[in-house]
Amino acid sequence: MDANYEMLKARYEEELRLHPVPLEADDIPITYESITPQWLTKILCAGQAGVQVTKCTLGPRDEGTSSRRRLHLEYNAAGQSVGLPATVFCKSTQSIKSRFQLALNGFAEGEVLFYQHLCPHLDIEAPQCLYANFNGHTYNSIILMKDMAGSATFCGHAQPMNLERAQSQMRLLATLHAKYYGAAAGSPPLSYLRTWDYTFTATADNGFAEACPRGFDMAEHVIPPRLFRRAAEIWPATLASVERHKRLPHSVVHSDVHLKNWYINAAGDMGLNDWQCVCRGHWGRDLSYALSTALTIEDRRRWERDLLRYYLEHLHAAGVPPISFDEAWSHYRQQLFGALAWWTGTLGQPPNAPEMQPRDSSLEFIGRMATAIDDLDALGSFA
Repeated sequence: MDANYEMLKARYEEELRLHPVPLEADDIPITYESITPQWLTKILCAGQAGVQVTKCTLGPRDEGTSSRRRLHLEYNAAGQSVGLPATVFCKSTQSIKSRFQLALNGFAEGEVLFYQHLCPHLDIEAPQCLYANFNGHTYNSIILMKDMAGSATFCGHAQPMNLERAQSQMRLLATLHAKYYGAAAGSPPLSYLRTWDYTFTATADNGFAEACPRGFDMAEHVIPPRLFRRAAEIWPATLASVERHKRLPHSVVHSDVHLKNWYINAAGDMGLNDWQCVCRGHWGRDLSYALSTALTIEDRRRWERDLLRYYLEHLHAAGVPPISFDEAWSHYRQQLFGALAWWTGTLGQPPNAPEMQPRDSSLEFIGRMATAIDDLDALGSFA
């Protein structure tokens, strides 16, 4: 049977009734409070004789589309001598809200699969995963990562960007996209991933098809008037961009590369986290999304052509056949619509729905992307 909210709710309630205590490595905690030192020992100390986690203290709650928590750990004498981490950072789908927003469309499972099968083979700046698991029956999931507090700056929607940081983004994306460019869809690791068009359709069916036009109207004051007058053309153009994307060469794409999902490491390079939307798709999705959200309108206008050429050079250097600037420019313009939909849909959620992102973030990114669409006559790119 296809996954739906009623099925998800029944299995969630069943899990709460059973209230399993996590003890073995394959168990997934249903609450952070249920985490046991025995379970942490199994997943963090495997292969280290005599090493044990003796105590776990929970950090403050951080609830968004996922449930996030920092764990403070204590070890026995053997564990203290081998330098195990004092803290780890976790994200999970413990709440029914998280499972509805992240599990039904494959996001929760996709991020787990990324860390299990893809990340170890990618030479990119990304969080170090210590454990990742997903339950296909309950749709519960959890990921434990190395705690980067103090060693990385996580970006907000107003994070200042310069040309060097934008170039660092382009290098990371080129490395990611080149790794599996043109690989057969049915072979690992691509076989583990859904396609971008599947992800889009699943998200649209879960309410975004109605939320996107509503969010576009709500953001009128940050949208160029000339583009706002053509509001009726935006959703059809979005569907056209998804259809065009379906026929392009696929690789692995992050697909949610807005500025808030980037961080700056200690060396000043850009890193990419929050891989829950990872899927099979064309690089144009990531490129248009990254450039149109990371840069101010003025900087994008100054740098976007040079950054696109910079990206293409690094993509080719990594083994992808040459792609002309004109072809890439067309992809860039067309794929802006799918990026915009992720944020008009977020802003336009029904009044009783949980807030997915702060309103100021949504408006900032919508304004940047809508201006790019207007500047580049992206509506005319399908002719």
